[in-house]
Amino acid sequence: MIDKIKELKNNSSFMRYFTNTSWVMGEKLLQIVSSIIIGVWVARYLGPEKLGILSYAQSFVAIFLSFSTLGLNGILVRELVLNPQDKNNLVGTSFILQSLGSILLMSILVIGIQFTKNTDLLNKIIIILGTVTFFQSFGVIKSYFESIVKSKYIVYVSVIGMVISSVLKVYLILTEAPLIYFVYVILSDSIVIAVGQIYFYKKKKLSLKSWSFSAQKAKKLLKDSWPLILSGIIVSVYMKVDQIMIKEIMDTASVGQYSAAVRLSEAWYFIPIVISSSLFPAVVNAKKISEELYYKRLQKLYDLMVIISLSIAIPFTFLSEFLVQFLYGDAYYLSGGVLSIHIWTGIFVFLGVSRGNWILNENLQRYTSLYLGIGMLINLILNWFFIPKFGIIGAAYATLISQSVSVLFAPYLFKATRISFYMMIKSLTFYNIIINSKKS
Repeated sequence: MIDKIKELKNNSSFMRYFTNTSWVMGEKLLQIVSSIIIGVWVARYLGPEKLGILSYAQSFVAIFLSFSTLGLNGILVRELVLNPQDKNNLVGTSFILQSLGSILLMSILVIGIQFTKNTDLLNKIIIILGTVTFFQSFGVIKSYFESIVKSKYIVYVSVIGMVISSVLKVYLILTEAPLIYFVYVILSDSIVIAVGQIYFYKKKKLSLKSWSFSAQKAKKLLKDSWPLILSGIIVSVYMKVDQIMIKEIMDTASVGQYSAAVRLSEAWYFIPIVISSSLFPAVVNAKKISEELYYKRLQKLYDLMVIISLSIAIPFTFLSEFLVQFLYGDAYYLSGGVLSIHIWTGIFVFLGVSRGNWILNENLQRYTSLYLGIGMLINLILNWFFIPKFGIIGAAYATLISQSVSVLFAPYLFKATRISFYMMIKSLTFYNIIINSKKS
């Protein structure tokens, strides 16, 4: 009888997490459909020049975004799970910290644009996008719902915001509105999401007035988050510096050409996150049985990631020119070549996400910043030499090479993580598939 009750509890817990994951997965799929349909339509309407202006501004803000979020979201979820009784203090403290972080971000942006050769319009767009972070501070509510495994409320808000944003963008296209109005839509989207989060928070009989600030908790949260702030800055520079350098070395139209291709290439990056979060618990549980089974399952996960990423990269390599012309039109004639190269970056992204879970399980997080730092430096150096010589194609090669170094080769430099290098090499060379086929 006791065993039966335990089984029912385990099944109930599983279904609870499965349902929560399904809501998040559904939201990601809707976002992809929206970005492909509406995003492509907006790109066609704006053209490479205006899309380049918008993409550059978003990249410029993204580089400093970690100063706003302070890497607190994941830590807040952890603390809320461990100490649910302190939710008002934890959520309130995190909200104040992120709001102060937004002020710091805005200060950096205002000072930073003084050292650029941007037009007044571009600087205005950067400042507007910077103000979005103030409303994103209400993301602490999202962290709360994640901690109680109720992500469906956040999905409701995201879908509503997505629909409103899509309708507004279509209206702006049909009325031939100027670029700045599309920027205001991005701002309004963050406002809608913040209001929606507050609505569902209050609907759960919770009040923002109950939030409180604790200097002691703020100190603890920041102590835990500073490595994440550092990693966030490195990742932001790593992922966005190419578009910044393209604009500075070339022009905004080239940024538009490049970003159009990158958006299609990165649309698939949700797949490894969903698969890893679903399968990695089985990998972790295997360690309780034996190290051999643990690494055998991890190897299979790497093999799966390579197979899926290759199944995306190979068709895109041959169809990139056709897809770009079909989706974006003739104006984006340079994007096809970028897409055919950048799509191969996905292989290392897929492997990197899987390795990230292993890093956490083995408590080797300190190496993550080292990998990312190495990749960032290589990316900066290669972009500096490649963009003037090869244009936006050079930026795509720089991203591909730096990702391969960061994910595949950097772990070899450290004894503690060298095993992941060998395992990923096996996956990339189809070692297990070949061996198993010979046995059969």
